[in-house]
Formats: sequence, C-alpha cells, structure tokens
Amino acid sequence: MLDSSDFPAANAASDALAADPIQVSGLNLSYKKVPVLRDFRLSVPPGAVVGLVGANGAGKTSLMRCLLGLTLPQSGQIRVLGEDPAALSDSARARLGYVAQTPELIEWMKVGQYLDYIGAFYPSWDTRRVQQLTQAWDLSPKQKIVELSLGQKQKVALLQALGHDPELLLLDEPVASLDPLMRRDFMRTLFEHAPQRTVLISSHLLSDLERIITHLVLMKDGRILLADEWDVLVEVLQRVQLRSRLPDEPGVLVQHEHADGVTAVIDTRLFDRSLLPHGVQASGMNLDGLFVELVS
Repeated sequence: MLDSSDFPAANAASDALAADPIQVSGLNLSYKKVPVLRDFRLSVPPGAVVGLVGANGAGKTSLMRCLLGLTLPQSGQIRVLGEDPAALSDSARARLGYVAQTPELIEWMKVGQYLDYIGAFYPSWDTRRVQQLTQAWDLSPKQKIVELSLGQKQKVALLQALGHDPELLLLDEPVASLDPLMRRDFMRTLFEHAPQRTVLISSHLLSDLERIITHLVLMKDGRILLADEWDVLVEVLQRVQLRSRLPDEPGVLVQHEHADGVTAVIDTRLFDRSLLPHGVQASGMNLDGLFVELVS
C-alpha cells in the first residue's frame, strides 16, 4: 500500500515542509472509544488540488473538522498555514476558506445582506466578483436564505468561501446538491483568479474530481490507502483479470475473488510483471474504478 509519504512534499527537507499549507502527523481521533482517524499522516504541498476520497464513515469529514480546529484529536500534530488550527490567528483565517457538507448560514438574512455581512470580516473581500458570481449562479440578493433550496444554499456557501480569494480551500462535499452544469461552472471558478490556490476537496462525485485534482488521498477506516500524484497513479495502478490469485507479492494492492476468477489491482512500480500468467493483460483505471476496487 502507498501512504502519505508518497507526496513529493512529504519527502522534502524539514525546512521545505514548513511551507506546506497542511501538515498532519500521528493524528488519532476516536468518538466514544470508536477509532475514526488512526495514526493519520499527510503533507499537502502548496498549489496542490487534493481529492479526498473514501466511503461514508472513512473519516473524511472528521479530518476536515480537525484541520479547522472544530474537533480536537486525542493525539497528533496538525499545522494549517503554519499554525495550530485550534488557535488560528486572524491573518491565517483570512487566508482560509471552508465549505461544510451541510451549509451553515444565517437563514433570516437575505442573500446579499448575508454576503455583505461576511465580507465585512475580510479586508480582501472582492464585492464586485461576488456580485458577478451571484448573478451568474442565478441567486437573487433580495431572497431570504430560509427560502432557498439546498442547492441554492450550497451556492451561497461557495460564494462565502471564495469571496476573499483564499489561499487554502477546504471543501467537504461542496457540490453534492448542484446540477452537473453548475458543478462544472464551480470547478472552473475555483481557479480562475487563483491558479496556485491549494485545495483539499472531499466528494463522492468522482468524475468531477478526476478533472481537477493533482493528488489523490484514498481513505478507508480512518487510514490512508493511497496518497500520491494523480497522474502517477493513473500510470502505475492497473487491473488484471485472472483465473487464480496472485502470490502475496509487493505491489499487489487488492484481490477480489468472484465466480469467473480473480480481479487484482497491482502497482507496477513494485510488482514483478513476470509473475503474471502468459497472455494476461493489465488495464488502467479511472477514479471510479479505483474507488470500487480498493474501497469495496
């Protein structure tokens, strides 16, 4: 299995690591003695767009909450923009944007009123840009938030996160309630004015993620199964169909037995191809296929 040490930044010298916007080491979190995050280690380099993927209950939202200081782990160290998230300075908060899985808005306010209110907390708030996106995303500034659909509320939450042009964005299922056209528009908007922005985005919409991510973190049961550059994983992880199981060699990530034989996923950097039976061909996988094979 690969782990977070496979991030290029994770192998850099300690002085280089200091510049990483997200650093997590030895993180452990349990709820009522049930482990949620287990010795979690991750370092995200500047400018990376990291897809955080896993089944429900894998620990993605809990990780996000720890990164924001909303949940305190039992042990481990976290640095977000160089600071302890439990005590982020105002300057660090001004560089950070966040969208929760369920939008948390002031529902008695009108859309325009709410965005103006949020903007007052940020010196870098781009009122003109927010107004342009409000119109482009078919939101009425005069409509009360309580009257909005879940998808419309999600748009407001996205505007709140983007309005101050943050250096780091943490997005927990940010587009789950949006239609495909709006999802694509948002993904494009993410990088229009900040091509070097660092993004950690959790989503089950894998085809959307595949278009934008530079790195993938695949989680299962509070641990990292894979953490690497997405372009690398596309090249080195392959699926093979076999009549019988492969030997338990390095590079055999998973094997599933079924009525017609065995499906295995191999890492071609570690696996000796000569162990494949004659005539067996390996094929690449998209993110959806990788998720199904490794998480199921």
